[in-house]
Amino acid sequence: MKMNIAGKRVAILATNGFEQSELKKPKQALEEAGATTAVIAPEDGEIKGWNENDWGESVKVDETLDNANAEDFDALLLPGGVQNPDTLRTLPSAVNFVRAFFEAHKPVAAICHGPQLLIEADVVKNRRLTSFPSIKTDLANAGADWTDAEVVVDSGLVTNRKPADIPRFNEKMIEEIAEGEHSGQTSDRISKSSS
Repeated sequence: MKMNIAGKRVAILATNGFEQSELKKPKQALEEAGATTAVIAPEDGEIKGWNENDWGESVKVDETLDNANAEDFDALLLPGGVQNPDTLRTLPSAVNFVRAFFEAHKPVAAICHGPQLLIEADVVKNRRLTSFPSIKTDLANAGADWTDAEVVVDSGLVTNRKPADIPRFNEKMIEEIAEGEHSGQTSDRISKSSS
């Protein structure tokens, strides 16, 4: 059964070097399910994708990170690519933007290398997730419970390993967005679970 998320606004945080299929395919699935998407980037204009082994297509930036407010969105999508999350995690504004979704208990979906941003935002401790295998140790060192699975859902947090997992990832992402806020989706989960 296809879910409808009409009226939901989803931020897609990315910069140059995002993996093309990891932004475009979920964006298309969200829009087909009725959501409005907005590509948020540190720079204005366009950002250039990476298509497996070479530069790919560019996408239009809808709003710059400096002007974006997490309160204006119902969910967040973090595409991967090696360069994209590595650049974004060095920007305090990007890290704070990501953390704000957790603080508001909103769904967050991260693909492949996208969880690198979650590490920097300090929101993976005691969370079950997956990622591209090369960042498994980074996630474990940050306190995550890493598992090798096509898609993992943990109280509003949806993750996958690679582009081949996107169809199932899209289904679960849309399902979590349809459910809305999740009380377990928080940046201070440790203190909540120990109290």
